[in-house]
Amino acid sequence: MTALRTFEVAARRLSFKDAADELCVSATTVSNQIRQLEADWNCKLFIRQTRAVVLTDEGRSLSQVVTRAFDEIRAEVEVHMNPARKSVTLAVGPIFGSRWLVPRLARFREAHPRIDLVLHESPRITDAAMMTSHLAVDWGTGNWSGLNSQKLLDITYSPVVRADVIDAFGGLKEPSDLTRIPLIHQRDKSEWSAWFKLAGMADFEPVAETTIRDSNLVLQAALDGQGAALGVFPFVSNDIGSARLVKPFDIDLIPQRSFYLLSRPSSPRTREVSVVQNWLLEQAARSPD
Repeated sequence: MTALRTFEVAARRLSFKDAADELCVSATTVSNQIRQLEADWNCKLFIRQTRAVVLTDEGRSLSQVVTRAFDEIRAEVEVHMNPARKSVTLAVGPIFGSRWLVPRLARFREAHPRIDLVLHESPRITDAAMMTSHLAVDWGTGNWSGLNSQKLLDITYSPVVRADVIDAFGGLKEPSDLTRIPLIHQRDKSEWSAWFKLAGMADFEPVAETTIRDSNLVLQAALDGQGAALGVFPFVSNDIGSARLVKPFDIDLIPQRSFYLLSRPSSPRTREVSVVQNWLLEQAARSPD
């Protein structure tokens, strides 16, 4: 069982050193236990490389079985040993958390009063090593190394701006008129460039530009009348409906990426984690706004 536990962690982390850190043993101990399993079963479980290890086909197959078994053991222990309130950690980015999730938290508390949902602010996740919560919501194409992903929410981009800003800069009749208004970029000019190209303009020269990294601050700048931003729909739908912002053109840029719900293949598949996972998927399917 000890060797199988070591194998499960090493297969999940794809690193003997990281597995050793998680198990509080030496990397030599991890390597020796894996070699003993390989000798006992007369098959290779890992391909050793200079700075990493890769699962063989036999190792990958065994990893799925072992992970499932340990998950079931953890879940059973949780049921019998911790009958009180349960906590589930969920990592989210700023705009998804503030504009989509937070308005729904009251629904979650009403439906599941015995589960404490603990929200973490998460940086972009690139692989399993960066994920420290039970679940996470991140932005991408669906491929995360060592993680399970389920598409949660599609988005679109379209310019949004306050009505009084439009009037102050002479109105908007054509997409080219947006260049008379200061443009607010998120991180770089790529999204505005893609939108103008979609609108039939290969080049654009705005009267002024501001670049902001945080998506919430981009939206706040537009709400404060600092210029036009590319609104992320459905996150800004309520602002359009309440006339705080205007969507002047019915030209929607559809990105290649979406929001995905991430989980570790080996994370404890407790009832509470499954409840949160299913609730998020149901909420997204029922009402994206």
